[in-house]
Amino acid sequence: MTEYSGPLSRTPLYDLHRELGARLVPFAGYEMPVQYPTGIIAEHGWTRESAGLFDVSHMGQVTLAGEGIDAALEKLVPGDIIGLGLNKLRYTQLLNGDGGILDDLMVTRRAADLFLVVNAGNKEADVALMQAKLPTGSVTYHGSRALLALQGPKAAAVMERLAPEAAALSFMTATAAKIGGIEIWASRSGYTGEDGFEIAVAGADADRLARLLLSQPEVKPIGLGARDSLRLEAGLPLHGHDIDPTTSPIEAVLGFSIAKRRREEGGFPGATRIQREIANGPSRKLVGLKPEGRAPVRDGSAITAEGRVIGKVTSGGFGPTVGAPVALGYVETAFATPGTDVQLEVRGKPVAASVAKLPFITKRYVKT
Repeated sequence: MTEYSGPLSRTPLYDLHRELGARLVPFAGYEMPVQYPTGIIAEHGWTRESAGLFDVSHMGQVTLAGEGIDAALEKLVPGDIIGLGLNKLRYTQLLNGDGGILDDLMVTRRAADLFLVVNAGNKEADVALMQAKLPTGSVTYHGSRALLALQGPKAAAVMERLAPEAAALSFMTATAAKIGGIEIWASRSGYTGEDGFEIAVAGADADRLARLLLSQPEVKPIGLGARDSLRLEAGLPLHGHDIDPTTSPIEAVLGFSIAKRRREEGGFPGATRIQREIANGPSRKLVGLKPEGRAPVRDGSAITAEGRVIGKVTSGGFGPTVGAPVALGYVETAFATPGTDVQLEVRGKPVAASVAKLPFITKRYVKT
């Protein structure tokens, strides 16, 4: 978990986490539940089989409003924001001048604004950047709101009972709805590789909403430990680990998020580098890795082949659904083909491994 030395904040669900017996740890400046009494393995399995409820209120919720705000945002990100349809989501990245990823985020076009969800550890910097670069008064940070994620194959059945209009959504679309009279903004999206929903709600209503969701037989609370193992199995990059200001979207295999128009027109930070990497290929790529044996490999471990270092592990752990250790890391492009034999450093010793096709599990998003 992220190291943090300053005073810790609490989400609106802090008291509920304590009541449920969560083990709380510092994460991105907050006291967050890493696990509940059943443990990370059980929580991971429950989310893959049923429906897990995550508190992700530490993440930043931002709205952008005003005429031409979509075109203005395109000067900061490589995604097609102008072409984003009403109530649809788009995954994109805030880039620096060299095309490195300052943060990755979700953008939703609503009737009156663009709704953004940014990463917890970067939200202050993201808001400051947008306030500096976008029209005066167009950026609003909603620090008092909460965000819940309901993830798993039975999440839709829960939403069908509680908010049928949300259950009717397809992947990467959103709607306003109510659960138990509580106004919510729900999107069919998530970070686990499973079908699911992310639910934005006023902080004052978060506790009651969470209890309503947890009262459903399919739903149990899930901590950040299982959230990390779930996203790792799904091959989803985590900012600060698998993507950062030195990595481009092309190196990180996120080229799918850059539409044809944006590739051709550019007009975003680092466009020259990114267009060059699209045309010629990057010098390194993010890949999946499967070590032999049962010992997980950790972040920062060297990746070697042909007697030399060819890259570095950026995320690693045990994949409970896979039943084996899994990892993500960057390797020289010549070694990025699935099936390529490599070695990873585990506890100071080399361990045989192979480059693996991502994701490690089959994603189960509902796209129609």
